Amino acid sequence: MKPIVLDSGAVSGVRLCSKVKCGSSATWTLTYVHADACVVIGPLAMRSEPGAHDLCSFHAERLTAPQGWELIRLGGGDAAPERSRDDLLAIADAVREAAKPRPSPSDRPHGHLRVVGDPDE
Repeated sequence: MKPIVLDSGAVSGVRLCSKVKCGSSATWTLTYVHADACVVIGPLAMRSEPGAHDLCSFHAERLTAPQGWELIRLGGGDAAPERSRDDLLAIADAVREAAKPRPSPSDRPHGHLRVVGDPDE
């Protein structure tokens, strides 16, 4: 589900920084990996996820990990992800596959199962 933010009565798809009293647009997503004592900051996730925190560039740059934890920064928050030719072809194949007409249950032939004997018999 895409989050919405109310702004002067208008509905918008913009996600804001999760820091209190910060009204800036989020460009980074922060997640905690408790099992590995690790904080990961990466480009803004496609959608808001439970346990993840959206941050603006200002707050993402100044964030520090708790004592004894590792901080990992991935990629650039403002840059769109690069797509290779293989990525685009895989997406196109997935779209074509999803668009193929599917036979309805009434179109399937009845009695299409058969018993196959043991090859040693």
